[in-house]
Formats: sequence, C-alpha cells, structure tokens
Amino acid sequence: MRLAIVFLACALASGCGYGSKSTTPPTPAATPSITQLNPAGVIANSGSFQLEVVGTSFAANASINFNGVKQSTSLVTAGKLAAQIPNSAIATAGPVPVTVTNPATSGGIYGGGTTAVTSQAMTFNVQ
Repeated sequence: MRLAIVFLACALASGCGYGSKSTTPPTPAATPSITQLNPAGVIANSGSFQLEVVGTSFAANASINFNGVKQSTSLVTAGKLAAQIPNSAIATAGPVPVTVTNPATSGGIYGGGTTAVTSQAMTFNVQ
C-alpha cells in the first residue's frame, strides 16, 4: 500500500509541473558573410572613418567587430552595415581582422532562441 501511495505522489508531482522542464537548446542564428569592405584600407593615424561592410545574412542588430572590438553599428540595407571607426583603432600599420556578429535571441524557458554567430574574418589593411 505504501508503495502505491509513493508512486501516486510521484506521478502527481511530475504532472503538476514539479518535475524538470524540457528545454530545447538554442539553434545558431543565420551565419553572416562578408563579401566586401569599403574602404578596403586606410593610412595609419589618418583620422576616424566610416567603414561599410557588404555581405549577406546580416541581422537588423548585427555588429561590426574591428580588430576584435565591437563597434556601434547601423544597418544601412539588408546587405550593408556601417560603423564609425576611431583613429585610435588605426594607430599602427598592419592587417586588421573585421567580422560581423549576429547576436543571440532569447527563447524563453522552452527554448527556441538562437546563439550568437560570427562571420569569417576579412582583412582590413592599415598602411
């Protein structure tokens, strides 16, 4: 009899939301792809400039990463992002990696969100 009561109590507890909830892990966001940088390069210490990144699969809130640093980014069109790059980011000559990140979205307690995804790097030239 005790075993039946314990079994009944366990069955009621799991049916009333006291058990663990199943969640779906987040899926990746669309992977952005860079096809062109405008300009493709600048002269070191030549002043701040606007960088345009042309590509595909940019989220409305995607961000440009210049040498690994997230920049304040605006979506110009579905295939173009822009960011103002400060002079301090181009103080020394050399190649600089540029990437685009589509941020994660929340999915609530049952999943359905996405994880952040970053594009392959394209090289920007500081001369």
